[in-house]
Amino acid sequence: MSYIERINEIIKNVNKNLLDLSVKRERGTAPTQVSSEFLTNKEQGDWAEQTFIHGINSFSEKYVAVKYGRDDDIIAGEVGFSEFYENYQEELDTIGKRPDVLIFEKKDFPYRTYNISHFDINLLDTLVPKAKCGIEVRSSSFLINKYNLFMKMKFSNAMENILRIKSLILSRFSELLKKKDYELYKIISQVNKDNIHVVSYRTPSWRSTEELTELSLLLKEMKLNLSDIQKRSFLSITPKVEDLKVVYNWVNRYNVPHYYLQVFFDKAYGISYENILQLICNENLEGKDYFIESDVKNQNKTTIKIKADKGNNILSKVELPNHKSKMKELGRGRLLFYVTFENSVVTINQEEFRKLFGFEI
Repeated sequence: MSYIERINEIIKNVNKNLLDLSVKRERGTAPTQVSSEFLTNKEQGDWAEQTFIHGINSFSEKYVAVKYGRDDDIIAGEVGFSEFYENYQEELDTIGKRPDVLIFEKKDFPYRTYNISHFDINLLDTLVPKAKCGIEVRSSSFLINKYNLFMKMKFSNAMENILRIKSLILSRFSELLKKKDYELYKIISQVNKDNIHVVSYRTPSWRSTEELTELSLLLKEMKLNLSDIQKRSFLSITPKVEDLKVVYNWVNRYNVPHYYLQVFFDKAYGISYENILQLICNENLEGKDYFIESDVKNQNKTTIKIKADKGNNILSKVELPNHKSKMKELGRGRLLFYVTFENSVVTINQEEFRKLFGFEI
């Protein structure tokens, strides 16, 4: 079975309320202005992409990584942006969403450049199917090791508080709670480390006696700690749902395996497009290995947040980049200040690379 045939089989099992390839894509509306934060995020994305490309090309004698995704340095508010945006929308509807990076065997890539983003489409249609894989590179403004340590301590503290409050309620207010709400009493008495992620109850607001007031406050405190534990507590690989459709258009056209790479400021994790589809077919894993959220940082677009360590730790070490500020002047004399980054030195985890991509770098 070919790659695209496997993808088509998996998609049959994806909930159509989440991803329905039969529904025509809604074309985006061109933004009219940008912010300093947008420019910094764009620069950070470019840093992640170029750092990965440089890491592969510095390490491998057999393979070459090249920039393939669009490389236009034009932003909303500049002359020609509306035309550029419409051309991009047209491309999404024809060939789909290009991954940022392609990896080729050097014998299949007869060019002396690491950037093919501006190659003619007819040439690309001949070249792209020879690629070993395409990679969408995303960036994240976190040190994942420090984040995980922080969340581990936060979880431990919340768990300790929950068990402490449970013990206090049952020792002091057991009979009162039984009498007032027996079902709630059963829920509280059964709270343990194994069911902590699914415990749910409605917080009462009893006030008629001093004891009921104190009991209500304890139940409220426990509920707050439960909420902390039940929120998404991991950093993630972040494919947007709308992108899964246009990525499909691309893999259907070229039959080249597609992957996502999430680059943090200390490590990077990758997962295949195929595994993402398999994951979201399993609704039992939602809320555990992945969450589906409206991303406020990305125009509230529906985004799948996949636990990073469900992917492969492709870059076991990423050095913090050198950075500096820059300025861009737009129309009407508007100035935007933002941050740019130099490429980082990385360490490639060869075993994890082989596991994910199926070949040794």
